[in-house]
Amino acid sequence: MELQDYFNNCKVYIWKETFAVVKSNKSFHGAFANIVDHNEITVIIDQLKIDDLDVIEIEKGWKILTFGVELPFELVGFVAQIAKELADKNISILVISSFSTDHILVKENDLTITKRTLETLGCIVENK
Repeated sequence: MELQDYFNNCKVYIWKETFAVVKSNKSFHGAFANIVDHNEITVIIDQLKIDDLDVIEIEKGWKILTFGVELPFELVGFVAQIAKELADKNISILVISSFSTDHILVKENDLTITKRTLETLGCIVENK
C-alpha cells in the first residue's frame, strides 16, 4: 500500500479526557503512558488524576488523537506527513507510537484546526 492509502478513510479517535504531560518523580498507575529514560520520568495522564506531590513540571490541556489503523513497522512517513501538515498551521504535537499504531497529542485549543487538517488528508475524525 502507498502512504496515502493509510490516510484514506482512516478513523481517528479523539479521547474525551483532557491530559497533562508531567515531569515526575515516579510513574503513575493508570496513566496513558509512563516514559522512563535516563534523565527523567514523563507521564501522560488524565489531568483530573494528577498527584501533585510527585509533579516536578506540568503542561495541561492536551487532547489525545488515536489513529485507528494498523501501521506496519516498515511504513515510512506516516507521522512525518501529519507533523508537516500541522506544522504548516503552527500546531505543535507530541507523538506516542504503540506496537500497532500512532497517537498524537495536541493542545485543546488547536483541536478544531487539527481535526480539519486530518480530514483534508482523508481521515475520518470522531470523538471516542
